[in-house]
Amino acid sequence: MTIPTDQAFVALARAWMQAPADTLLALVWTAYDDMRASPPSIDTRDLERSITQRMAARINDAMSGDEPFRVQHGAYEHETMAAPPPQYDIAFVLRSDERLMWPLEAKVLETAGRISEYLEDVRRQFLTCRYAPFSGSAAMLGYLLSGDTSEALDGIGKKLGCTLHPVGGPSSTRAHRMSYHVRTPPPGKPYPQDFTCHHLMLEFVGLKRHS
Repeated sequence: MTIPTDQAFVALARAWMQAPADTLLALVWTAYDDMRASPPSIDTRDLERSITQRMAARINDAMSGDEPFRVQHGAYEHETMAAPPPQYDIAFVLRSDERLMWPLEAKVLETAGRISEYLEDVRRQFLTCRYAPFSGSAAMLGYLLSGDTSEALDGIGKKLGCTLHPVGGPSSTRAHRMSYHVRTPPPGKPYPQDFTCHHLMLEFVGLKRHS
């Protein structure tokens, strides 16, 4: 079962987030800077979830409270309910219609070359419309434990077979790139075909995954 949609809902979905790098992702970078300045306690037995949980809390701290959206850790996508139910690591949720979410998916990269799981999420989740069905963009967060951010981004672009473009504005000095894709939505679904994936490399040098 999927969410009932109408033309007004589809129009809202396409309009609500037009400049994520200047709004949502600026909050992510602010949260990351705060984590670097004041490192939180991270459970290395569950490294990816622990970093993400702390990141979501710092994003919330960076928000004024007047935004038309809120941030949620572990939000479920009820439009695409194929098992297992899609669950976003972090999502910005539109307050006026909580069906609309702008998701961020996170992956730990132990080195700049270990990007296979990261690529899997781009290809099998975002580009199939399983994730971000109503959004024309979303973001991947790479938690880089060792190596160079430029090497990681170059490798991602090469393996995806596309160019990773620089981001303008305040993010131009960050390890932040964009790739452009054309998705094939399921028949009869009003999901946007044109899709922009933001790629952010966040360095967490010194952390190691432990069992």
